[in-house]
Amino acid sequence: METKYGFTLLSITEFENWIKDQAVARTVLFLQQHHTFSPGYAHFNGVNHFDLQKGMKNHHVNNNGWADIGQHFSIFPDGKICTGRTLESSPACIYGRNANAICIENVGYFDIGKDNMTPAQKDSIVRATAAICKRFKIPVTTDYVVYHHWFDLSSGARTNGSGNTKSCPGTAFFGGNKVADCEANFLPLVRAKIGATATTPKPLPASVRYGYVSATTLNIRKGSNSTATVVGSTTLGSVLRIYDEQNGWLKISSNNEEWVYANFVKEVKRAVVNADVLNVRSGAGATFSKIGSVLKGQEVFVYEDNGEWSKIGIDERWINTKYITF
Repeated sequence: METKYGFTLLSITEFENWIKDQAVARTVLFLQQHHTFSPGYAHFNGVNHFDLQKGMKNHHVNNNGWADIGQHFSIFPDGKICTGRTLESSPACIYGRNANAICIENVGYFDIGKDNMTPAQKDSIVRATAAICKRFKIPVTTDYVVYHHWFDLSSGARTNGSGNTKSCPGTAFFGGNKVADCEANFLPLVRAKIGATATTPKPLPASVRYGYVSATTLNIRKGSNSTATVVGSTTLGSVLRIYDEQNGWLKISSNNEEWVYANFVKEVKRAVVNADVLNVRSGAGATFSKIGSVLKGQEVFVYEDNGEWSKIGIDERWINTKYITF
């Protein structure tokens, strides 16, 4: 394990042990798979992991105007994994679909006829995906482990590869970039690493509630009082799982003593879309412009509900309440 430029480089075995111990306040529901396209294999010399990661961060910050590098992890041709964006922040990787997600960028250009993925990288991609899904209880299905290719570049709508999309993570990525390719070739390998719970993780207790952070930064403390040790922080808009409440403090971990001050957490409700395609609009009414869509079975968090319309983000994104199930 090495650290440089604020990034940490791990072997796949180190990563599997490391991810188990990461305390993450925000709720994670999805895992995204991407390829970098550039840098590709021609840019990797076996020892320049940190320089390539630094270069990607520079491009994302200075060219794209993002706050940080877009991805949480980069997996290199030799199988090593480099950390990127903090796990407390949503990625900047799929337009309109980054909330509650973790992003993996696989270094290479994996369209047919381009970079030929090494066995070491294949092994790390499968094992890292399994480790992340196990840590965050992400079902290993194509509803929750997703490819960039399945989403429209302009609207973020899921099209499963039709229309205006990228080929990412590549037309040769584990046999192809289609939903059927993922189901046939990639996810079975991931499930085999996790075991029987891969498709249907153990459900959360019925008493679990959800809330979003309303402060710019909110400290996480090792106890339900303001003098307890600060063990981390979470940021504006992050959706937290709430396991207990004591004296105006909220417990946000099932296993660890991790508490946040309740005054800076506002309630949200978790819901599932029950329409085949549900329009997302810029206001609470059918006369507002369509700015995207969500599909049947997709999970959303409702920040505000006026009876007929539900707001599904801090920003102005609204859907018709009758087409969701809380």
